[in-house]
Amino acid sequence: MDRNYITNSRILKALADENRLRILSYIKEKELNAGELLSKMNFGQSTLSHHMKILTTAGVVKARRAGKCVYYSINQKAIREAINWIANSLT
Repeated sequence: MDRNYITNSRILKALADENRLRILSYIKEKELNAGELLSKMNFGQSTLSHHMKILTTAGVVKARRAGKCVYYSINQKAIREAINWIANSLT
């Protein structure tokens, strides 16, 4: 299978969840740490960790460790590449 199909299918799967889309909406303007995200979400640490693992593994979100905190931000390049792939492949 073509690498673009694999990469983009992971990105699309990561985006196909209401909670993950909500997380992305919170980090679209600035990076937030897990505690800041948890204060905005209606679930616990283990569920957040699950969602962040999916988003980071897919390459949609970047994680940066600073001491004991992990800060999350959107990987704009990965999002743009997936959008371009969809636009060019499915039209």
